[in-house]
Amino acid sequence: MFVVIFGRMSCPFCVRAKQLAERLEREETIQGYRYVDMPTEGVTKADIEKTAGKPIHTVPQIFVDQTHIGGFTEFAQYVREQGLLPSA
Repeated sequence: MFVVIFGRMSCPFCVRAKQLAERLEREETIQGYRYVDMPTEGVTKADIEKTAGKPIHTVPQIFVDQTHIGGFTEFAQYVREQGLLPSA
């Protein structure tokens, strides 16, 4: 499973999504992740809309194995539902 996060480093939810992906990678429950800093890489919300197939109003926007998951809240819920992190 590979995670791609589109966001901005000035966005607290983007930072949290990146931290969650880093933890998943450390726990070896995903094969890896890529954080795309939208301003640096010239990616716009319109670009993400084309891939997601729906309007995008906020960041981060997260894809798991090329499937659009949503923002941080949806990503965290997906991780819980899939049992990707061991119980603390």
